[in-house]
Amino acid sequence: MDAASGRLLVVGELCVDLIIDVDREIRFGQHEQIVPRTTLTMGSSSAITACGAAALGIDTRLISVRGDDTFGRYLDEELRRRGVDTTGVRIDDSLPTGASTHLTRPDGDRAILTSMGSIGTVRAADVTPGDLADAAHLHIGSYFLQHALQPDARALFAAARAAGVRTSLDGNFDPAERWDSGILTLLPHVDVFFGNEGELTGITNTDGIDDAVGKLLGIMPQDAVVVAKLGADGAYAARLSSGRVERVRVGVPSVDGELADTVGAGDTLAAGFIAGMLHGMPVEDALRLAVACGTASTRGSGGVGAQPDWEAASALAARTSVMR
Repeated sequence: MDAASGRLLVVGELCVDLIIDVDREIRFGQHEQIVPRTTLTMGSSSAITACGAAALGIDTRLISVRGDDTFGRYLDEELRRRGVDTTGVRIDDSLPTGASTHLTRPDGDRAILTSMGSIGTVRAADVTPGDLADAAHLHIGSYFLQHALQPDARALFAAARAAGVRTSLDGNFDPAERWDSGILTLLPHVDVFFGNEGELTGITNTDGIDDAVGKLLGIMPQDAVVVAKLGADGAYAARLSSGRVERVRVGVPSVDGELADTVGAGDTLAAGFIAGMLHGMPVEDALRLAVACGTASTRGSGGVGAQPDWEAASALAARTSVMR
């Protein structure tokens, strides 16, 4: 494979995920219930994307905040073990590290209970001029949780693009369901936008995914890409080029092993797409790699339990089906 064109800089939240497999209705009233499995693992959209990119051989640095506690030290150890540069992770001993508890059902659906702690405290000022000078791509995940970053996110993206750095944004779910927080003002400075159907239609206040994608592309720069994450139906990417919307859709390939859970699959998909772009792939090939990465990740518990390396992802991408 050709070498990647440079470093990925991920700015966002850090938290642990406590994943509890649930095969029955949860009962309160101090009823003790036996569940099939509980897993402690890396959480947060931003960190899972960083780990996914590092697994693919991308030089990746994370800018974030954690507490000086057991969860925070666990995350630092895991990030380093997975090849992510953590020198940009700030330690705030006044806050606990964020944590999310996932109650996951056998069909892959889940409820997520999050205690914020250090989540949402990373700031644009945590990104130094040297960070941008060393980066080829800047990514922000879970935008709606990034409360301290939101006021200056537009300026950060504008500075990145002015420095020749490609940018991407994954809004993820808005717990307040207002779907605003200034996200539309960022889009003129965003080269790649990721979202599932609910997120895309919520942000754009539209009724369908095609209308949502069209509205987003109307705000984003020329040749920008919207990647719509479709879960078990794969993903599709749309780009506005010379006044025309070009679309390509990729289905989910068959993969060995049973579905473990879907935690972080969309974040690993984003990592695959970014890695593909850093390797100079056209949109179609980057999307194939992205769907392969997201699919592979569902075969392990948690967001980072089964993230593929470049060889495994490329082999799986070769088996994906492309639909126009």
